[in-house]
Amino acid sequence: MVLPRPARIAVEIVYDFVCPWCYLGVHRFARLRAERRDLAIEPVWRPFLLNPDMPRAGISRTDYAARKFGDEERARRFYAAITDIAATEGLTVDFARIRRTPSSVDAHRLVRFATTIGPVEPLILAIFRAYFEAGVDIGQIESLVRVAADAGLDPALTRRFLTSDLAVDQVHADNLHAHRLGINGVPCFVVNGVSAIAGAQEPDVLERLIELAACDAAPL
Repeated sequence: MVLPRPARIAVEIVYDFVCPWCYLGVHRFARLRAERRDLAIEPVWRPFLLNPDMPRAGISRTDYAARKFGDEERARRFYAAITDIAATEGLTVDFARIRRTPSSVDAHRLVRFATTIGPVEPLILAIFRAYFEAGVDIGQIESLVRVAADAGLDPALTRRFLTSDLAVDQVHADNLHAHRLGINGVPCFVVNGVSAIAGAQEPDVLERLIELAACDAAPL
C-alpha cells in the first residue's frame, strides 16, 4: 500500500532581526522543522520593521534603550529576562556587545536576495547569531556581506545587490502589509494563511497548530 504524501503546510514567519523574541521564536521553529519532517512544513519568510523610521546608519544602543525603556533599570531587567530564557534553548544573547541598534532593512533585503538562490533559514539564523551573540552591526553592508559569505553566498554578488536600492520598497511594502493584516508584534506565525499565533511560542504550541492544519488539509 502506498501512503499519500503529506500535504505541505505553509507557515509564514513574520519577524525582525532586531527582535530578541524573534531570534528565540525562529530558533524554536527551526528545531520543530528538524524534529517533525513528517509535517512537510514550507516556511515563507516575511519581513517586519519594529523601527521603520530607524536611520539606515542606526543609532547608539544607549540612545535606543533610553527611548524604548525610559530608564536603565527597566532595560537591564528586560535584557536579563531575555538572556535567561534564551539560555534554556542553548542560545547566547549578549546585549553588552551590541553597540548600535541598526536598521534591519538591508538584512531583510539580503534574505530576499538569498531566496532566489536557495533555502534561507541558515542565513537567517546566522544573521540573528551575528547580532545577538557577537554584537555585529547588521545595518552595515560589509558586515552583512561577511555573514552571507560564511553562509555560502557569493560576496561580490551580495555586495552588488546590497549597494543597490533593489528590494528596499518591497521590504517596506511587506511591513505595511503585515500591519494592515493586524500584525503589530513579532514573531508571528501564520499557518496556511488562516490560523495565526504570535510570540516566541514553545515548539509544542506551534506544533499543535500545524498538526491541526495538516489534518484539515489531509485527503478524505
